[in-house]
Amino acid sequence: MVEASDGDGDGVRGDRPRPSRRSAPPVPRLLAAAAASVLVVATLAACGTESRGLCGVIVDSTSYADPATSRNDVTSKLPAFAQGCDWIGFAAVTGSSESSTCRQDPLPIAATQAENPNANPVVEDRVRKHRITEVVPRAVNLFGCPTEGEGSDVLGALRYLVKQLTAQRQPDKAHQIIVFSDLINNRGDLNINKLDLSEGARQQKIKELRDARLLPDLTGYTVAVHGFLREKTSSPDRFPQLEGFWKEAFEAAGASTVDLL
Repeated sequence: MVEASDGDGDGVRGDRPRPSRRSAPPVPRLLAAAAASVLVVATLAACGTESRGLCGVIVDSTSYADPATSRNDVTSKLPAFAQGCDWIGFAAVTGSSESSTCRQDPLPIAATQAENPNANPVVEDRVRKHRITEVVPRAVNLFGCPTEGEGSDVLGALRYLVKQLTAQRQPDKAHQIIVFSDLINNRGDLNINKLDLSEGARQQKIKELRDARLLPDLTGYTVAVHGFLREKTSSPDRFPQLEGFWKEAFEAAGASTVDLL
């Protein structure tokens, strides 16, 4: 008697071995491995394309520019500052800073999307290293600005620089300004040499400048000044008061931190 087929097509049940089946790894394990791979790739990309700040550089081309120490400040301090920047704008202090014809073009430091479409950290590093070499020469060139009237218009340089930064502003990035100047503003509505520096008078002058929109909007900016009162041409008694005035003025403009060095 012939037994009924079991569906394998050989007519006899059990006399042909079935192929072995290798068990598939659990789905959660596969997902975890895939997630780990994505995380590694993302981490490597992030390290190479780390977001830095939007930055500004001001160079005083007036009397501050004469001492060799002032130029040494730029060549020694600016390279480290530039390492923390993705974009840098420039402004010169002249006798008429805001309308000056003495300019340097802004400098993008980070690679653009077109230059580095895949966010390759090697490409990003190569672009940054090349661009950063251009920062100091552009700043030093501002020392050679022609004389544009008597005195120094520091506030005008700040306003011009902040206009550039505002056009690029990104709330998620740091905003920082480095200033190479003695801050002896003696043009327009602010003449430091004749300013009444008593506490009440300082506050009144700052209010006047703010109301007249002569103070730029520095909300969220960090500001570092190198060469503050370097020549010390005024009475020593005024030094602490001048320091107080500028710190109060920067803070009134919205700066988060101010260093007068």
